[in-house]
Amino acid sequence: MRRRPDAIVLRVDPIACDGYGHCAEWAPELVSLDEWGYPVIAETRFPTRHSSLAHSARLAVSGCPRQALWLERVGE
Repeated sequence: MRRRPDAIVLRVDPIACDGYGHCAEWAPELVSLDEWGYPVIAETRFPTRHSSLAHSARLAVSGCPRQALWLERVGE
């Protein structure tokens, strides 16, 4: 029986990103900006449900104008 992943991490496609910085506004606990305004994503795993980090990450993903962010499910 396959176990369902219980955590997610925020990822960025650096080629697709244009450095608008909206992700850092939506998820400041997960994203900081480098000196050129491009996101630096924290390697933070967080629960998929009932998590303020998951909520912030989903806002950042949906608010990205270049669709350069996504959530990746990870196991233990």
